[in-house]
Amino acid sequence: MPGRMSQVMDDWRNLKKQMGVTQDRTYLFHRGQPVVAIWGIGFNDHRNYNLSECRQLIEFFKHDPEAGGCTVMLGVPAHWRELNNDAVNDPELLKVIAMADVVSPWTVGRYTDINGADKYAATTLAADTSWCREHKIDYLPVVFPGFSWHNMYGGTFNQIPRLHGQFLWSQFCAVKRAGISMAYVAMFDEVDEGTAIFKCANDVPTGTNSQFVTFEGLPSDFYLKLVGKGTRLIRGEIPLTAQVADDKYSRTAKPSPSTSNN
Repeated sequence: MPGRMSQVMDDWRNLKKQMGVTQDRTYLFHRGQPVVAIWGIGFNDHRNYNLSECRQLIEFFKHDPEAGGCTVMLGVPAHWRELNNDAVNDPELLKVIAMADVVSPWTVGRYTDINGADKYAATTLAADTSWCREHKIDYLPVVFPGFSWHNMYGGTFNQIPRLHGQFLWSQFCAVKRAGISMAYVAMFDEVDEGTAIFKCANDVPTGTNSQFVTFEGLPSDFYLKLVGKGTRLIRGEIPLTAQVADDKYSRTAKPSPSTSNN
């Protein structure tokens, strides 16, 4: 909401001073500073706040004498650098993003198959990475296993197929090829959008009005293990291979008529 950034600031002051959240051993730090993520800057879907207010909030988290000193990660549109498609066409956006420590473009649904993911990596991802390196900003790309809004909005069933993990793996490979040191997996538990990677059963009750995408007969922990493998790939602990099919499950699993997630 516009005009309410001061409330966000007060919330953070309370979290830091009264609750001591940044003193918790589980709190995420990056480059020695506590991480604060500000998500949703620069989208062209008429969000009810402006770039000036976003700038104010970033300056607070970075430079406030008592509550600042944070690493600020910005969640931005996939086409933030080009100022088109899902991003506002306003050069001020680039100035605001240049204030960040980490930039993370939202790419879920921006490509729908491996060819589209490869094209995005060769063009947008590569140019984004160069821009961030030029501005000394860390880059946090988003990767996702598949997508379906069928039950939530009545969209196409299994809109972006998982392909037995190959779709997600192709994105991990693109991140590695680009020399990027980290990635954000969307999402751990997002069943509504069919992007969940947490344990899901392939054989669950079905209703007359619902149809669910499965894990294609793969074990319930397949995607958790695949993300672990992607982590090792990015760290350079395992070699880059174009196919995830060296995993015995992705070679043998067959599509299942039962259901697990949207």
